[in-house]
Amino acid sequence: MASEGQERVARWTVLIYSVASVATLAAWPLGRFSSGQGWVDVAGDVLNLPLAYGLFGSLLMFLVTGSLLRRKRFGLWIVLILQMLGVLLALGLLIRTRGHVRMPALRGLELDTGAQITTYAGAVFGLLAIGLLWWARAAFPARRSPGSRWAALVTLVSGMLVSIALAIILAEAYDGSLKHPFMPVVQGTRAALGLNSIFPRDPNVAHLPNWITSLTSTVSAIVLLAAVAVFLRSGRTRLTIEGSTELAIRKLLLGGGHDDSLGYFATRRDKTVMISPDGRAAISYRVIASVALASADPLGPKDAWPGAINAWLAQARTYGWVPAALSPGREAAQAYVDAGLRAIPLGDEAIVDTSTFTLAGPAMKAVRQAVVRVQRAGYTVSIRRHRDIEPAEMAQLADCAEAWRGDAPERGFSMALSRLGDPADGSCLMVVAHRPDGEPAGLLSLVPWGRRGVSLDLMRRDREGINGLVEMMVTTLIERKAEFGLRRISLNFAMFRAVFAEAEEFGAGPVTKLNNAVLGVFSRFFQLESLYRSNAKYRPSWVPRYLCIDSPLSLIRVSIAAGVAEGFLPSVTRRERLTSLPAAPWLVKAIADAEEQAATVRPAALRRPREQERIRRDRLGILAAAGMEAYPVSVPRTGTLPDVLAHPDGAVVSATGRVEALRDFGGVSFGVIAGESTSLQLLLSCLQTRESSLKLWRAAVDRGDIVSATGTLGYSRSGERSLIVTDWQMASKSLKPLPSSRTGLTDPEARVRNRSVDLIVNPDSLAILATRSVAVGALRTAFWARGFGEVETPILQNVHGGATARPFTTHINAYDRNLSLRIAPELFLKRLIVGGTGPIFEMGRNFRNEGADATHNPEFTSLEAYLPFADYHRMREITTDVIREVATAVYGSPIAMRPDKSGILEAVDLSAPWGVMTVHDAVSKACGVPIDAGTSTEELQLIALANRVVAPDGMSAGEIVMDLYDHLVEPTTFLPTFYLDFPVETSPLTRTHRTDPRLSERWDLVAFGMEIGTAYSELVDPIDQRARLTEQSLRAAAGDEEAMEIDEDFLGAMELGMPPTGGLGLGVDRVVMMLTGTPIRSVLTFPFVRPLT
Repeated sequence: MASEGQERVARWTVLIYSVASVATLAAWPLGRFSSGQGWVDVAGDVLNLPLAYGLFGSLLMFLVTGSLLRRKRFGLWIVLILQMLGVLLALGLLIRTRGHVRMPALRGLELDTGAQITTYAGAVFGLLAIGLLWWARAAFPARRSPGSRWAALVTLVSGMLVSIALAIILAEAYDGSLKHPFMPVVQGTRAALGLNSIFPRDPNVAHLPNWITSLTSTVSAIVLLAAVAVFLRSGRTRLTIEGSTELAIRKLLLGGGHDDSLGYFATRRDKTVMISPDGRAAISYRVIASVALASADPLGPKDAWPGAINAWLAQARTYGWVPAALSPGREAAQAYVDAGLRAIPLGDEAIVDTSTFTLAGPAMKAVRQAVVRVQRAGYTVSIRRHRDIEPAEMAQLADCAEAWRGDAPERGFSMALSRLGDPADGSCLMVVAHRPDGEPAGLLSLVPWGRRGVSLDLMRRDREGINGLVEMMVTTLIERKAEFGLRRISLNFAMFRAVFAEAEEFGAGPVTKLNNAVLGVFSRFFQLESLYRSNAKYRPSWVPRYLCIDSPLSLIRVSIAAGVAEGFLPSVTRRERLTSLPAAPWLVKAIADAEEQAATVRPAALRRPREQERIRRDRLGILAAAGMEAYPVSVPRTGTLPDVLAHPDGAVVSATGRVEALRDFGGVSFGVIAGESTSLQLLLSCLQTRESSLKLWRAAVDRGDIVSATGTLGYSRSGERSLIVTDWQMASKSLKPLPSSRTGLTDPEARVRNRSVDLIVNPDSLAILATRSVAVGALRTAFWARGFGEVETPILQNVHGGATARPFTTHINAYDRNLSLRIAPELFLKRLIVGGTGPIFEMGRNFRNEGADATHNPEFTSLEAYLPFADYHRMREITTDVIREVATAVYGSPIAMRPDKSGILEAVDLSAPWGVMTVHDAVSKACGVPIDAGTSTEELQLIALANRVVAPDGMSAGEIVMDLYDHLVEPTTFLPTFYLDFPVETSPLTRTHRTDPRLSERWDLVAFGMEIGTAYSELVDPIDQRARLTEQSLRAAAGDEEAMEIDEDFLGAMELGMPPTGGLGLGVDRVVMMLTGTPIRSVLTFPFVRPLT
């Protein structure tokens, strides 16, 4: 393979000759650009280009350019020779002008000053170009195809004979003075071979007229160009794939290394396959018009793609093909780009997700009506694997498909098999629509797409049948998805879909409309728009596909090759016969065996167990051989370990627990089991334990196993209380080793990702979860004791509201509507208050699509409580008492645990009065500058700047105060403190302060650097509430994803009248964090972590 630098030299060479070819072609009909030497001529002289103005010169330039584009070594030699000639011309000029050597051949070499400059410049460029091109010759590896020399010679000789014969015939027919019988032969030969310009003609001899000479010269020139084209033609490889290669392709498809919906089409038998050197990836392609046209993504795992792509490119360079890839996906296109190709968006593939597809909703009305119409007409649909269809019926379906095609050409290359009924395609699906009499009226054939998908191959219907057959077949296939394990279906490909889609948008620009109009004209011939609309009706996901080319200069050639491959342009190859070649019987059997083997291997079983895991799996066999179940339904158990230890010495008990440690001293074996924060030593000896049980214990038990041991409570020789085991039973065999008992699991990330292991080896983690359970129970008890009733409100909501936060969104298929997971239950709870429920609270999960850190998790537990005829002062008193009661339930006294500088937890007394301070006083204290509700925005911006707090333009004074509070007050607050009276614009659901309308009656409880809860005097004025939510909705419409939407159901309930109410919100996770002195990940059973893949 050529280096990147050599490839760059080759691309520039191709570019220069391409531009020169276009220039000569343009100059032919237009004449010279000026009476003198134009810029094109000057450039040609400097670059040593053979610019010949005329049809012959243009065609010759295009032939040379084509050979360079295909990286022909012969084309490189031509360029090198031209550069050498440029150097020699300059050398001759130098000799002539300096007069050092007198040579008759140089007498006519008289050039003006400008021409001399360009000639010398050409020499300098030629010397540089010769060196660079010789160095970059590895980028031009393509040799002539075998036999091209003799083929070119035959073409030249036969063509020239035809030209001479034409000239002789015209000379015989010419009524002139050619009296001698051999004169027509002589004159015709001179005209055909162009000898008149080389050998002077006798003025005394009659000659042919100029039009005959020009005609025969033109024919001869065409013959010469044809001979050169034959000489430079590209080599070819085998047109079909062998059975062994097809089997290798199918094994790559079954391996599941990569999931491409078009992968199965690589089994077309008119393609050639390039397999990577390691055999893990492959590219299928077809050579058309000297273009090596690959299709879809490479097969195999993505990390093996570069090997296959480089091998394919190397072969293309060797044979002089132009490499191109048709319809690769985004990742494959990037792989081709990394290999040096360029990607161009081609269109989009329609993918239907069967789990979200629904016929409900107004958008699916047309499809729904079409399906109902066909069903009422008595049509039915059958779906079977190809292997389950009798040969006679399959032949009938193939005949129907051919008849329904009519006179239209067979199309498809990258997304079609172009065969039906091949025994090797037994896994394909056949969907057939039947008339009321049972005869077929339409069919869909779909090829496998991984384990859980299918990709459309063939779609045919009787043109005289009822409309809606295709819709009925597609929807029936989706309805029966479970029967065939389908999660996704790839439908047709829509070229230039984005143009049609953008043209439908409101306010589409003139350029978009013009593009749409142009494509509309082409759609009359190539069904571009109809394909888009026939797919769009199913509301699919659109997956982009690309065209990857070697150079923009090859785009026309590649487009022609793609048009021929897809059936839009005529082809002269044996395509139909090649694609219809049936698979050999041995290949059919080998494919069936490979599919059966792949079906029995599940992805979970592909991971090779580690050494310790393998040993433990082997011990399952030891247990089975001894007649002991590794995972029994029940085992002997007296009670928990604390219950067992409460029995007196000598009592016969059965204890269960996880094995923490094992020791073997020959005649005596010890084990330690743990559970319920307690441990117990097991003593097994040859005197008290059955011999078979002791041998099995030593052979089959590992650390981490859960066992049941039966025996007598007593003591070991060292005096440690132990269970003297007489018999034991495995309760659950652990197949994975636990971390060392000495080091444990200390990495915080590993502890979160392996939560079960963390709870087993770190008793503190289990203790924190137990503390949380006590705290949650105490919270409920505290509110129940105060007369609050517990309620539940919806988590799935039509309108997100109740707080300013970004929601998670989802979709309900039954109503074809987008929903959001609740960010707060506030609006529903207030509607209950309006309904007269009295004091209520709800403890439940909320979801906010925001960051995750030491104090935040995307899903969290909150408690919201509402007390009619109360205000935020009353809720502050309740909050203080409740948290103290919860702390007492956890620790026995109102304390919270906080780690000191060394990490050791120490108690913080919560019984002392908690601080109360307004927000403005707190910010004033933190900034050292007095501020209040009347401080201007400009002053607050200067204060924020002085304290390194970013306050963007457009923020209100209240918003700047909140930013200062968030950065300077909350993180530095240690002891529990209530901050009161927030700016009104930051609290859209809170009542305006009773004495200062610039403030709201709201407080935040902050302790140990984090917010614990908040409470309001709730806003009950429906007019004011509607105005505030309207303002919020305007912010949402302007792009603020955290702003609330208008909830008309909530506002309608408020207009019924809501009593003055105090509302409280506590973060349950935060309360537990406050009491235990641990981060949020420790107090959650399974905190959210970033997925590894």
